[in-house]
Amino acid sequence: MASTSDIRKGLCIRYNNDIYKIIEFLHVKPGKGPAFVRTKLKSVTNGKVLENTFSAGHKIEDVRVETRSYQFLYADGSTYHFMNTDDYNQIALQESSLDTPQLLKEGEIVTILFNTEDSMPLSVEMPASVILEVTETEPGVKGNTATNATKPATVETGARVNVPLFINEGDKIKIDTEKGNYMERAKE
Repeated sequence: MASTSDIRKGLCIRYNNDIYKIIEFLHVKPGKGPAFVRTKLKSVTNGKVLENTFSAGHKIEDVRVETRSYQFLYADGSTYHFMNTDDYNQIALQESSLDTPQLLKEGEIVTILFNTEDSMPLSVEMPASVILEVTETEPGVKGNTATNATKPATVETGARVNVPLFINEGDKIKIDTEKGNYMERAKE
């Protein structure tokens, strides 16, 4: 058993007869009344997100997880196929267990969390950033790069990302997988 002081991003807990992964949390200590922890939980079985508030010191049942590296092979509709990089075993997961499937490129190495009790895959953790090639965007106008203006661009996985005006088709860009935002132009 853990308490609210152990809450952190990525922690898997058992709540309402389901397993949830904490995707956001905030410790709140109001001037009046007891402290509490406001959380945003994502179900690892169906992908639903819910918000919950735990009072300070509340006991939560954490789920022991183990992580393994897998390589993304391909997507077949809403089923995503991964291969273990150690023993080459393959598993198939539903799209709901991925946080940002639109940024997943074939060959990408991800970390998959497994429940140690029954070895069931819980969720897929993407790397902090991915490098993708821009396949479609409007051409940049010369001299119009001094402002923080952005334009929409489509990357090789089909995801849409807002990029600065100086980015052109064929450029490789680094994208933050947590928020899906442009970070920088990738260094070749």
